[in-house]
Amino acid sequence: MIKITNLTKEFSGQKVLDGLNLDIQKGEVVALVGASGAGKSTFLRSMNYLEEPDAGTIEIDDFKVDFQNISKDEILTLRRKLAMVFQQFNLFERRTALDNVKEGLKVVKKISDAEATKIAKEELAKVGLADRENHYPRHLSGGQKQRVALARALAMKPDVLLLDEPTSALDPELVGEVEKSIADAAKQGQTMVLVSHDMNFVYQVADKVLFLEKGHILEQGTPDEVFNHPKEERTKEFFASYNKSYLKD
Repeated sequence: MIKITNLTKEFSGQKVLDGLNLDIQKGEVVALVGASGAGKSTFLRSMNYLEEPDAGTIEIDDFKVDFQNISKDEILTLRRKLAMVFQQFNLFERRTALDNVKEGLKVVKKISDAEATKIAKEELAKVGLADRENHYPRHLSGGQKQRVALARALAMKPDVLLLDEPTSALDPELVGEVEKSIADAAKQGQTMVLVSHDMNFVYQVADKVLFLEKGHILEQGTPDEVFNHPKEERTKEFFASYNKSYLKD
């Protein structure tokens, strides 16, 4: 289980995360939704210390970190446990899809080239890219690049996969192939925290939805509870702007 307590972050005196608490069960998909500037991406990036929180703790099973007293070794351990998929792929342009996936296995996990190759091939196959493993990023579509990035993250066997708007940089026709790969990983029991503006996808894939507003978790529950039966006025307002035909039972 993952437990986040009192996660706090300020930018220029303004609290972007205001003492947030969250428990994530193994195999659970948690989605963060809310307006731009609500703190969703900062929450995600603070979990693995890409943003430096001002306060708070994170526990992953028996590993616990206090962000106010975190060591370099703890940062490395934390990032091994929390793999991240970004909006912009972040692939090595001069390496093939296969080598991009292998890199973390060899450098971080110190796995042999043969074993890293085997794992990378398996993960690329899972995201439907077995026939693209020797292609360089410049010869891949945006959707294919993001699936390589997803395979790279999953190859590390993280305790939690962090997904920060994984389809926002893609053309609409490429979104589905990436979302299918994410949904497949969720079905296989991968724990995830997802930031997305695609409410249809969130509704289908998430077990728990957190609605963030100005650095607070204003409301949380199942997709049905938060989307279709929100309690807070601000949540009702937010979802009123979406066509809810796909949210009905």
